[in-house]
Amino acid sequence: MDTVNINSPASKKSLPKSKMSKDKIISAYMEWVLLKEKAPLSVFKFCKENNFKEPEFYNYFGSFEGLQMAIWNSFYEQTITLANKDENYSEYSNQEKMLTFFYTFFEMLTLNRSYILFTLQEHRNMMKSLSQLKGLRKNVKHFAAELIRENNEEKKLKVLKQSVTIFSEGAWLQTLFLLKYWMDDNSAGFENTDIAIEKSVRVIFDVFNTQPLESILDFGKFLWKENMA
Repeated sequence: MDTVNINSPASKKSLPKSKMSKDKIISAYMEWVLLKEKAPLSVFKFCKENNFKEPEFYNYFGSFEGLQMAIWNSFYEQTITLANKDENYSEYSNQEKMLTFFYTFFEMLTLNRSYILFTLQEHRNMMKSLSQLKGLRKNVKHFAAELIRENNEEKKLKVLKQSVTIFSEGAWLQTLFLLKYWMDDNSAGFENTDIAIEKSVRVIFDVFNTQPLESILDFGKFLWKENMA
């Protein structure tokens, strides 16, 4: 009688094709979090309750942490896709491109506000909360770096060219500031966040030009007014 080694995994060719897509698993995870008001503790239970197999989960994600990062990456990717659907986007100045990015990004976040508030407020440890933003940080820095490279290419004098590293890191810090501001924003339609986006983008570009002081003071006055209100 032939024997079968039950501990050996089946070859990939023999595994059934996954019925779950990456987007479906993400949607199922976000719905779980919102309905149960807690993250799932095991991949097995999460898959079981959503009627698919563990291997289907691992086709796309190595862990829940990887899934969380993928959600933020998805927000970024959808933002870039929507921004590029504007037929005039390629003609925008770099400052206008960054404004478009942030306006679109926070519109995307607003559509998923309940999930974002939960997942970022779930961890009291700020560093653990930020770990899921690693992929987003890389993407935002890449986006900002491309903008400053374009700007540098237009400048003939080397002395006028700006640091790609500093600009891209500044854009990421700006993203974190705006994210925190948006989370705390109680204004109708989050109109104060729109104002913060406009002023902060103007500041970060003015810092790389010749007249930073006026914008920085204007932005500071806005923050002071909002914090004291």
